[in-house]
Amino acid sequence: MDVKSAFLNGIIQEEVYVKQPPGFENFSRPNDVYRLKKALYGLKQAPRAWYDRLSSFLLQNGFTRGKVDTTHFVFEKGQDCLLVQIYVDDIIFGATNESLCKKFSKLMQGEFEMSMMGELNFFLGLQIKQCQEGIYISQSKYTKELLKKFGIEEGRTVSTPMATNVKIDKDEKGKSVDESKYRGMIGSLLYLTASRPDILHVVCLCARFQSNPKESHLSAVKRIFRYLKGTIQYGLFYPKNENFSLKGYSDSDYAGNIDDRKSTSGSCQFLGDCLVSWFSKKQNYVSLSTAEAEYISAAFCCTQLLWMKQTLADYKCSFENVPIFCDNISAINIAQNPVHHNRTKHIEIRHHFLRDCVSKQKIEISFVPSQDQLADIFTKPLTSETFASIRARLGIMHIE
Repeated sequence: MDVKSAFLNGIIQEEVYVKQPPGFENFSRPNDVYRLKKALYGLKQAPRAWYDRLSSFLLQNGFTRGKVDTTHFVFEKGQDCLLVQIYVDDIIFGATNESLCKKFSKLMQGEFEMSMMGELNFFLGLQIKQCQEGIYISQSKYTKELLKKFGIEEGRTVSTPMATNVKIDKDEKGKSVDESKYRGMIGSLLYLTASRPDILHVVCLCARFQSNPKESHLSAVKRIFRYLKGTIQYGLFYPKNENFSLKGYSDSDYAGNIDDRKSTSGSCQFLGDCLVSWFSKKQNYVSLSTAEAEYISAAFCCTQLLWMKQTLADYKCSFENVPIFCDNISAINIAQNPVHHNRTKHIEIRHHFLRDCVSKQKIEISFVPSQDQLADIFTKPLTSETFASIRARLGIMHIE
């Protein structure tokens, strides 16, 4: 559903004046100005005014607003519910009963000038395909445009976005390359990670050298494009099932950065069998041990899971003892056993809230063998066999 001229519906609360626009001049009073009652495009108050108008209308008609995501609205009727998500002038909605969708469409069209776009199949560059088995989300069209834009349509393909024997550093003695082109490639790839978490680690790694890129960095970025060339039709698959268990995987590459010896944290979160969140980030300071690096990574994962628990509460889903799977026994012991406190004072206090969450049974940290650690793909380059295995288990697959 798309709202036509959305910002023009907002009612201005402040006193705002504009000069007489072309075609609406009063020649008898040329020095007068207009006082606005409603918003105009380009006015800084326009987005807020539009949101206030829309949210007030929905609340007056029996909707409840999300406590975490204030652009999310829910309408409940008996055992059925209608979910509405707002993104500026685009509205996505779905319901457990088709009649609720029809009533909502009629309600909105009676208040605002809108156009119905039909079943969701394209949103913010994401291609969405719905079928009986589940939902596919991809950016294959965008990937093809990138390959054409940067002239990488020809040449061989590779099985992984980064070679295991390559170590990327500042390469201060290397030959510099065009910064604007390099930054354009990185920015385009970062947007692609919305549906391609398999390239997130190497893209974030190459993004660290945007201020002074070298030929070695550009070569690493071109390898990502060669990998994408062979996996254009890949995307995320969300299977249709009734499993709504929440869980997370946490991993760290200890001292993996060659330049400053900082570790890289990686994490991914699942709702049932569906990958819903992922990140790869260099830690803010140098860890003194593998256990510390793993513990800090688990703390990052914990914060994301707590946020997801609060968000899912708006969908009437509650979780206790959400598991975090970690492959480091020492990090697990630090989180579970307060006796280790004297030996972990060097870890920043802000990361010890993980231990507090474990003691309050909000989070449960569990051991997982390294071969089953799905977050490995977000921390380090992997062999083609291991990479393909984890990629499949994340739900990244070829989409017809």
